[in-house]
Amino acid sequence: MVQAFRSLGLPESVRERVRVKERQRGYDEATFVESFVILNAAGGECVDDFERLRQDPGLAEMIGHELPSPSAALQFLYASHQDEKITEAEQRRLPGEIAYIPEETVPLAGLGQVNRELAQRFGERRPEQRIATVDQDATIIESRKREAKATYEGERGYQPMLAVWAETGLVLAEQFRDGNVPAQMKPLEVAQGAFAALPGTVGEYYFRGDSACHEGGLVNWLRNEQRPGGPPGRIGFALSARLSEALHAAIQAVTEAEWEPYGKPHPQEIRECAEVAFVPGEKTEKKDIQPLRYVAIRIRKKQGELFEDGSRVRHFAVLSNLWEWKAARLIEWHREKAGSVEMVHDVLKNDLGAGVLPSKYFGANAAWR
Repeated sequence: MVQAFRSLGLPESVRERVRVKERQRGYDEATFVESFVILNAAGGECVDDFERLRQDPGLAEMIGHELPSPSAALQFLYASHQDEKITEAEQRRLPGEIAYIPEETVPLAGLGQVNRELAQRFGERRPEQRIATVDQDATIIESRKREAKATYEGERGYQPMLAVWAETGLVLAEQFRDGNVPAQMKPLEVAQGAFAALPGTVGEYYFRGDSACHEGGLVNWLRNEQRPGGPPGRIGFALSARLSEALHAAIQAVTEAEWEPYGKPHPQEIRECAEVAFVPGEKTEKKDIQPLRYVAIRIRKKQGELFEDGSRVRHFAVLSNLWEWKAARLIEWHREKAGSVEMVHDVLKNDLGAGVLPSKYFGANAAWR
C-alpha cells in the first residue's frame, strides 16, 4: 500500500496541496496522510490504534518513519475544522431551511485536490480506459456524538455523498454532510467534482444515481451538452425517478399488453417493465434539449400474494436520455451501481475506518473519512 501511495506521487501532491497551520514538529502533512492510509490498511478503526502500530519497530523501519501518536493524529484532523465555516453555512440558509452544507476548509479542499490528481495519474497509467461511468450515492453513518444530527431514518449521524468511477472503483469526489441534510440537496456539486476529476484519456461519459439525483439542477446539467464545469458532449444517464402523482398515474395508464418481463425469473415475484409516455410538469424539466425517457417497473407477488404493506403491486421508474437501449437493458445497467458505489460505501464503513467517526468536530470527521 505504501509503495503504491508513493509511486503515484501522492506524498508530493500532499506536500503541495495540503496546508495545515499547526502540526506537531517532526511530521509533515505527507507523513500524516500516509500514516492514516497505513492505519486503514492495517484494519485500524480509531486514532488510538496508532499506538498499537507504534509498538511494532519493524513497521517503522520498513516504511522509513515512525507513525504519529494518537494525540498528534487527532490534532492533525482537528486542523481541518473551522467553526467559522459552520457559522457561515448556517447564516446562508433561506427562511424555513434547517439543513446546510459548510464550505470546505483549506486542508479539506487540499485533500480533495490530491484525490483528483490520483485519478489523473491513474489515467496516465491506464490510457486504454476510455469509458467512465460515474455512480453517485449518499450513505448514513450512525454516530452518538452530541453534535451529530438526526437522519431521515431517525438515528443521529452523518450522510456523506460520494461519486465513484464504476469501471475502476476509484472514488472521484465526496462531500461530507450532516445527517439531516437531504440527499437531494445540491447533488450537482458532487457530480461536477467527479467529472472534473476524470483524466483527459476518457472520451465516453455516463452517470447513474438514485432518486436523490432526480433533481432539476443536476438533470439539466447532465442534459446540456455545453454544460458549465463539465466535459462537453453527451453524458448518458439513468436515474431512479421520483414517483410523483402524475408519473404514477401515467404508469397506471399503461395497458396490460405493453408490460413485458425483464431480468432473470424470480422465484417469488413477477417483474415487468414498460415505456411510459410522460411529460413532467416541473419547469426544470421542460427545456427542449432532448426529450427524456421514462421506463416503468412493475413488481407483483406470485400466486396473488400481498407485499408487507398490503399492496398487490409496486411501481418504480427510471429516467434516462438513453433511447437506443431496450428497456430491460437500461434497467439492468442502472442497477449495476449497487456493485460499484454501494459496494464502496460498504467497504469504507465496514472494512475500513470510515464507519466510526473520531470527533465531535465536523471538519475532523470529514478529513478522517
